[in-house]
Amino acid sequence: MVKLRITWKRSAIGHPERQGRTIRALGLRRLHYTVVHEDSPQVRGMIRAVSHLVEWSEVPE
Repeated sequence: MVKLRITWKRSAIGHPERQGRTIRALGLRRLHYTVVHEDSPQVRGMIRAVSHLVEWSEVPE
């Protein structure tokens, strides 16, 4: 199963509150924090919503 490595790169200050909540829902706590999630349509949708704030890559298992 492929996993996704997501790193928070840009601040959510000045962006809609919903995008800040999406960042928190992904488990990102502070800038340059990295989390790993299973690849799923839900996680892909959250990444797409905040793609301008995060960097992501696939991590083969």
